[in-house]
Amino acid sequence: MFTGIVRELGSVESVEEQGGAVRLRVRAPEAAERTAVGDSVSVNGVCLTAVGAENGAVEFDVVPETLRRSSLGRLEPGAAVNVEPALRAGEPLGGHLVQGHVDGVGHVVRADDEGLEVAAPPELLRYCVEKGSIAVEGVSLTIAALRGESFTVALVPHTRAATTLGAAAAGDEVNLEVDVIAKHVERLVSPGYDPRST
Repeated sequence: MFTGIVRELGSVESVEEQGGAVRLRVRAPEAAERTAVGDSVSVNGVCLTAVGAENGAVEFDVVPETLRRSSLGRLEPGAAVNVEPALRAGEPLGGHLVQGHVDGVGHVVRADDEGLEVAAPPELLRYCVEKGSIAVEGVSLTIAALRGESFTVALVPHTRAATTLGAAAAGDEVNLEVDVIAKHVERLVSPGYDPRST
């Protein structure tokens, strides 16, 4: 479980293809110091399992399913990434409940002084509400407005400086995770839902 509060701006050191999967190495000294093999770490909003952590870097095996559902497959050495270690018991929940299970990929339509406009697939927009929460590239944000096939989010100066969103530009792909509570509510109130059949 994550909060969507990015703890470190990491840098991709290497991307090695391994039979359809990818071995991803990210330089993130703060995360590496507190990460053990098997720990979960969010990279651009994707929950990954650490397979190594030493010398200021963390390594992950990214499977084909994750590459298909996220933008991680397009990362190249030198790319900046948002890094957040998993939430530990007793730590503050400063953002919102984020699982690191990317629901889909959106595209930045507009980036300006106020924030971003992001085009999202219809199956994700149905869970978006004004003033509701959404994770963009693993960053917990509040939806400012809905506009047909897109939503807008405001970016405060700290978010611009501490995450990759400060450098976002029109056309960029971004990982999106909608509010998990909204998805559960929809399932529970769907006509014909019978918990005994699942």
